[in-house]
Formats: sequence, structure tokens, C-alpha cells
Amino acid sequence: MFAPSRDEARRFFVDAWAKYRAGAALVGLEKTAAALIALHPEYHTLLEDPERHLERDYVPEAGAANPFLHLSLHLAIAEQIAIDQPAGVRAHFERLRGLHGEEHAALHAVLECLGETLWQAQRLNATPDERVYLDCLERQR
Repeated sequence: MFAPSRDEARRFFVDAWAKYRAGAALVGLEKTAAALIALHPEYHTLLEDPERHLERDYVPEAGAANPFLHLSLHLAIAEQIAIDQPAGVRAHFERLRGLHGEEHAALHAVLECLGETLWQAQRLNATPDERVYLDCLERQR
């Protein structure tokens, strides 16, 4: 299993975006990452000035949303949907896309559930519970 450090994960997004902007060939997850970044223009400036932002801590208590965490969750969801793992996640996404009328809003609905599931696992010092995740997706409207 690939488990990048915080710095490696952040650098991956910065590099994928730089390659995309330069018109360079993107490979593997870089393509998905660049497409996800394109959906988030609010992060473009940050990714284009990495030396200023790569080391920054984004603490919820200060009201700072972590753009790298947000993009990482998006990337995880893209992979989950692609392989339908956990089983049923793709159907939930398709249902939510129909309800919201567009893909990005549906992805954010899924992201809420993934984030909550990970938060609960961290709080309980346990592995993420697939059932909690799928139950949350079932409740999403």
C-alpha cells in the first residue's frame, strides 16, 4: 500500500497542477488530480505558490479548511467510485449525481460522508467502518 507523507502528498498535487498548466503529459493519478484541482479554482493560487503554502498547518479551530486534505479525499473518492469499493459507493454516487444534477455537488456529498467516517474512526482509534460510510451515503440527499 502506498502511504505518502504529508509533504509527499502535498507535493503530488502541486506537481500535477504544474504539469497540467505547462501542458506536460500527465500519468496515472496525476490526470485525476489535475481534473479535481480544475474543479477548485479557489486552490489554484495556493498550488501555484507552493513554497508559501506547503508547510502551512490548516487547523479547523482557526477556521482554516485544509485544501490538501480536501483534494486527497476527492482523490480517494474518485478511486472508490472507479472500482466500486466499498461495494455500492458507485450507485450512491450516481444517485446523488441525479439528485444534485451535477457531478461536483455529488462528489462533495460523498466527501462529507467519507470525512465523517474517517473522523469517527480517528476519534475511536479504530479502522474506518464501511457500514458507517455506506449508511451515511444512504442518508445523503
